[in-house]
Amino acid sequence: MELLSPAGHWEAMAAAVQNGADAVYLGLSSCNARRGAKNFADEEFPDAVRYCHLRGVKVYVTVNTLLTDRELPAAERLLRLASASGADGAIVQDWGLTALARSIVPDLPLHGSTQMTVHSLSGVERAASLGMDCVVLSRELSKEDIVYICRRSPIKIEVFAHGALCMCYSGQCSMSALIGGRSGNRGLCAQPCRLPYRVDDGKQGYPLSLKDANLSGHLQELEDMGVSILKLEGRMKRPEYVAVITRIYAALLRENRPPTPEELDQLSQAFSREGFTEGYWEGRLGPHMFGTRPENAPNPEELFRSAKAAYSREDLRTVPVIISAKITASHLSEVTVSGPGGLTAHVTGPVPEPARNRPLEPEEVKSRLSKTGGTVFRPERVELTLGENLSLPASAVNTLRRDALERLTDFSVRVPERREFAVPDLPENGFQPSQLQFTVSLTAASQLTEYLANHASIIYLPIERIEDFPQLQGPAEYCALLPRICKDSEERELLRLLSAAKEKGCVSLAVQNLAQLGMGEKVRLPLRGGYGLNVFNSRTLYELESWGFKSAALSFELRYEQIRDLKKPLPCEAIVYGRLPLMITENCLISNAQKGCSAESLKGSCRYSHILTDRRGEAFPILPAFGCRSEIENSRILYLADKPEYRRSGLQYALLRFTTETPEECSSILEQYEKSSTNKPENFTRGLFYRGVE
Repeated sequence: MELLSPAGHWEAMAAAVQNGADAVYLGLSSCNARRGAKNFADEEFPDAVRYCHLRGVKVYVTVNTLLTDRELPAAERLLRLASASGADGAIVQDWGLTALARSIVPDLPLHGSTQMTVHSLSGVERAASLGMDCVVLSRELSKEDIVYICRRSPIKIEVFAHGALCMCYSGQCSMSALIGGRSGNRGLCAQPCRLPYRVDDGKQGYPLSLKDANLSGHLQELEDMGVSILKLEGRMKRPEYVAVITRIYAALLRENRPPTPEELDQLSQAFSREGFTEGYWEGRLGPHMFGTRPENAPNPEELFRSAKAAYSREDLRTVPVIISAKITASHLSEVTVSGPGGLTAHVTGPVPEPARNRPLEPEEVKSRLSKTGGTVFRPERVELTLGENLSLPASAVNTLRRDALERLTDFSVRVPERREFAVPDLPENGFQPSQLQFTVSLTAASQLTEYLANHASIIYLPIERIEDFPQLQGPAEYCALLPRICKDSEERELLRLLSAAKEKGCVSLAVQNLAQLGMGEKVRLPLRGGYGLNVFNSRTLYELESWGFKSAALSFELRYEQIRDLKKPLPCEAIVYGRLPLMITENCLISNAQKGCSAESLKGSCRYSHILTDRRGEAFPILPAFGCRSEIENSRILYLADKPEYRRSGLQYALLRFTTETPEECSSILEQYEKSSTNKPENFTRGLFYRGVE
């Protein structure tokens, strides 16, 4: 099992390598999910790859953010640099970028980031079919979920083992973007989940601040499951932190043992939020998983000082080699150096002469061959075939050793031959929208009114509530809306509900996740793309069009001009009204606040109104989601009825997202949009439609 450590900058990379990492992941100046880290300049990246490869360490480049059309050329250059420098893979989120990578650098391995929200076998299989070599699973999965996927996966599986946990499923959080304009999907999360809130009338606390994960006691289980890569989080943390956690995890893997009390204490000293949690791993959720860390918490200076002193010497990580020499009469002298992975370097030198005075002694020759100081190599064994009564200058032996090690160095850092191709052009002729049509999504059956049925073009119905709806009637197209999260253990229930939706009168299916592409085939319904797919650029739209989608919802983090300028090969949709979703959480906020949740309360309490209130008094509704999850909605309602720009942005569909509205309000709001009303609601927002995100 490969140990993958964070490298936010050169010193952190050195700390990871010197302390036993098998691989590091790092970002360049942009296009990565930790834009706040120092990261690596383009010009130093090839040297970083050589530094790692010389020591037998792999390098994965993070390109794991959503990208606009204008940013794709920079990402293209980054991918070419990564491939040409010999990087061992690129970690990606954006499907447009993924398609671009497959086209221009097809030999560069691709790893699906946890930002892709892959959390089921169906998602892994779909990622494999689209060219992924590895997938990083969502951190919310239990050990049962992980083993089910690993034993059936056609590609490598990577699992987070240590470090920060997000309250929201990665890739589905817009809280930072909507509150502060800093998008977590674009590497600038402001971590609003670490701030104080209260649920309903409870006391103020930290219901969104999870403790860090720590699976150091389960490494053998993970390896037995078939996990290929074990990830340590921390590109924003100090290099001393990287050194400590890497050293401990490397030792546990190497020695096949659990951590000692002293090692657990060091992990906690390095960084923790009132301890660690194994809640997701155990499948045991609840308030015990949450903790905080004061902003002024002191660093463990003695531990960090010791860690830095060790990795600063840069002699902790040496490469074992076997040195073989052959010095015999009438033949060229030879030295062969063999390193890990079958790498071998062979050099020849002068023919030895008959000794006139003192002949070569075996121990003396071996001693000279063993002097690898100043290199990363460590002689594990020296083998010598030496003829009798021969003479060879010490300088010749030294030159043979030096030349062999230099050649082995060249072999170790040699960049593989990889193909590169030009960027494929996108077709000029795209979909030409007709008159803008209004679509609506509902949260409850009571919101479905006769007015909506007769005036909306498409009505999205939540699949988890489908059995509450009557037989569907009216000219509108009814579309079953799948949840953003559905684990393997829940797929059977989802398929049952889909069959029920089809019988009710649903004629299409809106998918929110990569894993759901096959569900349309199973129930024989055409696909529409939901906002959970994070469509951010034209190339992603062309991917969805090639997958057979009838339409696609665009990310609500795009501003008006970006929506307008997209090339649209299929009908596009954008949310123009409603509370925008901030988080989808595996940990149910309602259950946590009530300290438990029975089957009876699940049927009743979760359907009542619940509120998350921040320190400024802003109230964020909490809605129940499929699988006993929570969805946090924005405190303010997006309202654009009085704005003409969304009508001029090339959209075919304008989506009104109804969450907490009454049936009467749903009908009234659709009518307002049809008439471009200026009757704005209280506590409204323009969302990100004009300001966008960083």
